[in-house]
Amino acid sequence: MPARPAGPVLVVTRLDDATADLVIAELNQRAVPVVRLDPGDFPMGVRASASFDDSGMAGTMRTLSRAFELKAVRSVYWRRPNPYASSPGLREQDARWCLDQARYGIGGILASLPLAHYVNHPWRNRDAEYKPAQLATAARCGLRIPPTLVTSDPCQAREFAARYAPVLYKPLWNTDYTGEDMRARTVWIDDVPPEAIDSGVSRTAHLFQQRVRKEADIRLTVVGDQFFAVRVDGSPGVDWRRHYDVLSYTPIGTPPHIRRGVRSYLQAFGLVYGALDFGLDADGRWWLYECNPNGQWAWFPDTICGPIAEALADQLAKPGADT
Repeated sequence: MPARPAGPVLVVTRLDDATADLVIAELNQRAVPVVRLDPGDFPMGVRASASFDDSGMAGTMRTLSRAFELKAVRSVYWRRPNPYASSPGLREQDARWCLDQARYGIGGILASLPLAHYVNHPWRNRDAEYKPAQLATAARCGLRIPPTLVTSDPCQAREFAARYAPVLYKPLWNTDYTGEDMRARTVWIDDVPPEAIDSGVSRTAHLFQQRVRKEADIRLTVVGDQFFAVRVDGSPGVDWRRHYDVLSYTPIGTPPHIRRGVRSYLQAFGLVYGALDFGLDADGRWWLYECNPNGQWAWFPDTICGPIAEALADQLAKPGADT
């Protein structure tokens, strides 16, 4: 297998990404060259030219401040870029056409860098973001999951909620949503009693899941073969993401059977990195809720963030045979 080049690490993300900032800072400390690129800046702030022949792909890409050879990229840290855009001033249909050309053109180039090591490859991230696929794969890998129903049938949903009470509602995807006041809105995870389920369920797919009677939450961040499990205590509600200011975080070990199951899970999706959310019940059992293949971790205390940033920098910085 060809060795990875010793060129730059390409960090694909938007400007306001605190998680990527910590990894970039660690790479800078190691004097590893970094190029930060947001494909959402194309075509105004990003330019690309790629050629293809029997020897493969070659070419260059430029941001407003950097330029790099496509063959020279040693690794790619794919974080959270902005959506692809089109040049301003175009008619709606023309803008839509240009946006699709950008997605499949620039996106195809960035996903095909010849010798780069991806953390994670964007297409692997995409495949791993479907919650039904997550749950089915987790069960095959020996991880314990709560009873879950995905349905558009209100009767099925009410029967499930009555049988497995207490039951939570979870969005299948966190779509950007703006209210009438133009402020961003979030659909949080919350309890749903059977009587609250009405005919609106029939309008799309919904996920209902039995609520784990938990003692604490666990966020398990995995980078390659390194496991960083953190016990999260103090949440007054079922969705601990709403209460960062009152939470406490304690690093804990990861049981061997959880390690085995998670390794199998990540391998099934081709992931190098994953952020997994578990509930810990009174009997010490870990219940997997979901795995975010691109989950954030920068809100943790420095003592937790530091080792995760170092592990990611280890993955991205080292030239040599790809893994």
